[in-house]
Amino acid sequence: MASSPYSLSSKPFLTAFSSPLHSHRSLFSVVYLQSRVSNKLQICAAGSTYGNHFRVTTYGESHGGGVGCVIDGCPPRIPLSEADMQLDLDRRRPGQSRITTPRKETDTCKIFSGVSEGLTTGTPIHVFVPNTDQRGNDYSEMSIAYRPSHADATYDMKYGVRSVQGGGRSSARETIGRVASGAVAKKILKNFSGTEILAYVSQVHKVILPEDLVDNDALTLDQIESNIVRCPDPEYAEKMISAIDAVRVKGDSVGGVVTCIVRNCPRGLGSPVFDKLEAELAKACMSLPATKGFQFGSGFAGTFLTGSEHNDEFYIDEHGKVRTRTNRSGGIQGGISNGEIINMRIAFKPTSTISKKQSTVTREKEETDLIARGRHDPCVVPRAVPMVESMVALVLVDQLMAQFAQCNLFPVNSDFQEPLLPRLEPKQVLF
Repeated sequence: MASSPYSLSSKPFLTAFSSPLHSHRSLFSVVYLQSRVSNKLQICAAGSTYGNHFRVTTYGESHGGGVGCVIDGCPPRIPLSEADMQLDLDRRRPGQSRITTPRKETDTCKIFSGVSEGLTTGTPIHVFVPNTDQRGNDYSEMSIAYRPSHADATYDMKYGVRSVQGGGRSSARETIGRVASGAVAKKILKNFSGTEILAYVSQVHKVILPEDLVDNDALTLDQIESNIVRCPDPEYAEKMISAIDAVRVKGDSVGGVVTCIVRNCPRGLGSPVFDKLEAELAKACMSLPATKGFQFGSGFAGTFLTGSEHNDEFYIDEHGKVRTRTNRSGGIQGGISNGEIINMRIAFKPTSTISKKQSTVTREKEETDLIARGRHDPCVVPRAVPMVESMVALVLVDQLMAQFAQCNLFPVNSDFQEPLLPRLEPKQVLF
């Protein structure tokens, strides 16, 4: 029987049936029957889209033609250009310093739709970034052997086929679409409510930045960007860089922690029960490559306290607003933002792909040794900083739009609620 132009390989498909006697005709029968199932059971773009109101879909692979995103639901009439995205893309791009991957990419973005004469139109925004420094041959041996702790084996287990060059969709290069769309979200939040999102490296391997050395109220982007590891304290930054250098020269890697804070977040974001704000933030941040842990507010340290020690007592500030004297809740209570600084920490594992010899198995289930080639970060956390900021921004702008639609459509209860939009004089209305 001649092979079908639609089949990738006969071998992987046979394992899906109870007997090797099933032919391609049987496979096509299954596909045909599935196509007749109700549309309610069909899944589109599984795993590549985030958001309900401000929706982002990323696409592309590490060594394909390029990567990017489609942003749907962006409000119209917002000034937007490639330069707005390029700042964060430059912070994320490879080849920034000796402690990042030496891959040389400018990561120059291009907006193909959704913007006219410098303003968003309210229609889908398509952003594309070409790959210009592909080295697919560096991954030839990885088409045969699985890299330990990487996604090679699990992608085969799930799909039965995968892109072997650079890890495909599991590569951190996929996050370009997140960072580009996150830059749009950050601009909306900044212009709407003065919301600021700042992330920084607070741990590299065993070097831990003490929390009391960072003033969350006064922290600036310039402080974070003042060194190549993106730690706002110069002394600890040097210690972190030394820790990365120590393993880099040995062909090994280390992990670390990124801390992220949010200032001036509108009150009331997040919804009980399953859509609590911290739950959405955890999902978004843990979707980033190499993440292994998420802590919010007091985190696990709070388990060592009593209720009387942990509770954030309320008071009325000089502006008549309800505030908390402490912030162990991390700016969110009951899954809803309370106006205090939101803070979280995200743990990143050591980079999986290293140049040391490791034991593994092949796709043919034979044990072997692997020395991985290619260009990889000895520590991912410095480049993860803008990625974390972007995912937090995507969560907040989506929740902001949900809050406005549900709870601000009609006049608010001024005894308890704050209007998301201030009352403007006619001359102050922008559009």
